[in-house]
Amino acid sequence: MEAASQTVGEALVGMLEAAGVDTVFGIPGVHTIELYRGLAASSIRHVTPRHEQGAGFMADGYARVTGRPGVCFVITGPGLTNVLTAMAQARADSIPMLVVSGVNATPTLGKGRGHLHELPDQAALMSTVALWSHTLTDPAELGSVLARAFTVMTEGRAGPVHIEIPTDVMKLPAGDASFEVPAATPVRASADDLARAAGLIAESRKPAILAGGGAVRHADAVRRLADALDAPVVSTTNARGILAGHELDVPASPSLGCIRDLLKDSDLVLALGTELGPTDVDMYENGEFSLPDNLVRVDIDGDQLARGPKAALAVRADLGAFIRDLMDLDAMQLLKREGDEGARRAAAAHKGALTETGEPYVEMVVLLQEIWKVLPNATVVGDSTQLVYAGNMYVEAPRPSSWFNSATGFGTLGYAAPAAIGAALGKTGHPVVAILGDGGLQFTLAELGSARDCNADVAFVVWNNSGYLEIETSMVSAGITPVGVTPSAPDFSMVAGAYGLPAQKVSSVAELTSALGSLPRPCLIEFIDRA
Repeated sequence: MEAASQTVGEALVGMLEAAGVDTVFGIPGVHTIELYRGLAASSIRHVTPRHEQGAGFMADGYARVTGRPGVCFVITGPGLTNVLTAMAQARADSIPMLVVSGVNATPTLGKGRGHLHELPDQAALMSTVALWSHTLTDPAELGSVLARAFTVMTEGRAGPVHIEIPTDVMKLPAGDASFEVPAATPVRASADDLARAAGLIAESRKPAILAGGGAVRHADAVRRLADALDAPVVSTTNARGILAGHELDVPASPSLGCIRDLLKDSDLVLALGTELGPTDVDMYENGEFSLPDNLVRVDIDGDQLARGPKAALAVRADLGAFIRDLMDLDAMQLLKREGDEGARRAAAAHKGALTETGEPYVEMVVLLQEIWKVLPNATVVGDSTQLVYAGNMYVEAPRPSSWFNSATGFGTLGYAAPAAIGAALGKTGHPVVAILGDGGLQFTLAELGSARDCNADVAFVVWNNSGYLEIETSMVSAGITPVGVTPSAPDFSMVAGAYGLPAQKVSSVAELTSALGSLPRPCLIEFIDRA
């Protein structure tokens, strides 16, 4: 179809194709059917969740494993408010997500007359969570608006963006609206900042690196830097696997005392792509996390650098470009670290982390590592549940983006099931294991049907401890009589079976690994925690 004869909805689909979008998550409704006019004839796969929150979490999981934005189509009003929670999780974890929604017809906006799905000010609501929200009223601006959305999502600190299109505008001719995929231009550090960083590195004798989620796409560069500095690399939850199998890898939380000691004993810490947020470095909220005065921070987000702890040097730059430019300096070329002091420090931190987490968590960590022995290529996606909390303290993920969850940052429940589906669709050949609590799964239980619909390569592992045990324990510790922490659960195996998924109940690590290796996916495995 000629561009001039396309509607706005049809032109949008074509532009998304041109941008490399291959999957859209959404539930069609009367306010978005015009967005679907060109979808069937396109190369874009449409995945229908059971709830718009599921669409958002699927887009999140997809984006984490592909590095490309996840895309959602949602209806006006309730569809948009439903996806808002997923957008907030994406905002907290810097995940690129494009949400395209309808909004009521242009003449009705702001009138408050009770039209279907009407909100008082939909764009204002979205602007509180989205990095950028725009109402498209002129078809000729479609291409430039979409280009700006991709730029905002990907060039700075990533996150969710929102475009709303009035129902009457969706039907209009797109005219000569054109679109070009914006070329990414990495932010480079200044020559002065690079020289200062090299000078601080040269003066150090016991450096360490603290890598956050912003480093996960630059694993090779971080590895090169760590080797040159002989520096242990501590990874936050979202950076696990960044140095997998390396002698300098320290896959443990800075919330642990031994990891804090490693960082405090260092005479230089390079904090790379981390906001140094409390759920990354102070999960137990005891206020005891600190860093040495000799701190170098590198982040793409200048605002984040201004909000964080005072640093000897704060550099706003694309991390990959920063490390490449730094390593090209003559001073870094001449840097030579002798011996294996860094490896010894990393090994001591390894040992201390496992000891400090305590026996119950160590047993859970052993279980997690067994998953990758059975499924070496697996991506493990977690909800807020005890098994995931243990892994966030310490887990040796086999590669970047093979361990992620919603238990840090925004910390929503119901994330893992839909996010695992999105991850499985985004990276075929890599099975996904979703780890969920019996309480958390019930937030998005119906997404088992979505997994069946798209034949997602996912094993849903339900950690069943009969309620919200972590909250119950916290209540008891605070001297509060537990209330509201024992919601009844269905027979998960029967629910899975109703959706056509094979299911099995297990109560040991051996039974779990056997089920993971034998059940066809998608499947559900219920682990009965008898502790």
